[in-house]
Amino acid sequence: MVKEYIELQVKMCNRHLKDAGIHPLLGYVGLAALFLGLSVYLFQSTEFAPYIYLLFALSLIGNLSEKRRSEFLRICFGDSRMKKIRICENVMASVPFLAFLLYQQLFVYVALLVALVILMALSQFKTAFQCTLWTPFSKSPFEFTVGFRNTFYLFIMAYALAILAVVQNNFNLGIFALLIVFTTCLFYHTKAENEYYVWSFHLKPRAFLLRKIKTALLYSTLLALPIALLLSYFFYPNMGIILLFLVLAWAFLISMVVSKYSEYPNEIYLAPSILLALCLWFPPLLLIFIPYYFKKSEHRLSRLLK
Repeated sequence: MVKEYIELQVKMCNRHLKDAGIHPLLGYVGLAALFLGLSVYLFQSTEFAPYIYLLFALSLIGNLSEKRRSEFLRICFGDSRMKKIRICENVMASVPFLAFLLYQQLFVYVALLVALVILMALSQFKTAFQCTLWTPFSKSPFEFTVGFRNTFYLFIMAYALAILAVVQNNFNLGIFALLIVFTTCLFYHTKAENEYYVWSFHLKPRAFLLRKIKTALLYSTLLALPIALLLSYFFYPNMGIILLFLVLAWAFLISMVVSKYSEYPNEIYLAPSILLALCLWFPPLLLIFIPYYFKKSEHRLSRLLK
């Protein structure tokens, strides 16, 4: 039964990738390359990388231990099988982190991560607060309101890393903290909302897109501003690099917004995903990408917004 459940989860992941227009093998290779690149960058940036790495791993794996999810598995499979499934899930989810820690020969952290993921598999906790978490955003731009409440701990971690970068005089770690903030904001725009939320704006397509872009830039900058100011003050000679990263982050945020609505109400498909990946390697392509998908998004939204 455990084997069949794991196979079902793999098939569901493959189906999600195919629905997004991405071949599963290509998707897994891309994710593996991205994971490896970020891992190498992190370990080259700071001596505290093992601790940050463990925190990342446990944050991601912790979502699998959500109480309602565990209760559902217990109802379907019984208590004994549920625990076996949870252990298998956690171990499989931690394999990339374990493999990289082994490569770094950090055997103590490998043992610690294995122990923690097994302990988390046997535990249940709620991943959301019972009370409503305050956000610095209004209720209208739901991407940031909902996204912030689900990922607020990432911003706390990013701010802590920025402070650590100043203490350790490590500029690269500060830039990494800045990237955490903007990458988190990028993911707020990957999921297509219900058509009613678009129609309710009562705006023309161009005005709607400009408003979405303005909101994304304003609120992402608000979240990144403490880190940017901190780095600008303590690493003043690197002000130009900080501004360059901010401009690139804004450009990628705009590209994510327009690519999202270019396929609306569907998820982002293969073509814009590949082009966005190419833009990572050659950012000037954004000068072509953004206008093209802005026009395409206008056309796509014209049936809802007139």
